[in-house]
Amino acid sequence: MKMNYSGKNMEVTDALREVTTKKLSKLDKYFQQDIEGNVTFSTQKNFKIIEVTINLPGTIIRAEESSDDMYASIDRAVDVLERQIRKYKTKLQRRYQNAETIRFENVIPLPVERDEDKPKLVKRKKFNLKPMSHEEAVLQMELLRHNFFVFIDAETDLVSIVYKRKDGDYGLIEPQV
Repeated sequence: MKMNYSGKNMEVTDALREVTTKKLSKLDKYFQQDIEGNVTFSTQKNFKIIEVTINLPGTIIRAEESSDDMYASIDRAVDVLERQIRKYKTKLQRRYQNAETIRFENVIPLPVERDEDKPKLVKRKKFNLKPMSHEEAVLQMELLRHNFFVFIDAETDLVSIVYKRKDGDYGLIEPQV
């Protein structure tokens, strides 16, 4: 795996880079070829946060974990990534039903879910999108007490999404056409 390391509000030391590389190398057994990814270390208040994004052909696997110890955050992020890889492999197995097209060879399959355990679509909403600014969309989202809000960006005339992040700030998703 080829990983790019970066730090926000902190310096990435060689020891931290080596430990992370060693822990992430346990995921190498799931991939047939070299893949690329990004690891970002950051600190906010007393929390040590690691964000790992792995670019796979056809999908992206991402984990973000925080704790008061960076090494504990690394361990938790690797566990999350491993679960996501197993889940993705199971999806591929169900889709293709033969082992030749599956990208991960050594993954232990997840137990088969029963139909009543699967999440199902229980509600459908339709609404008109209105052109507005990012600030208006955030205000509307807060008024509705939702975690995200879909709107048409008044500047670009494209559908955009604002969402509330775990840290209390807001994010904006803009499509690329």
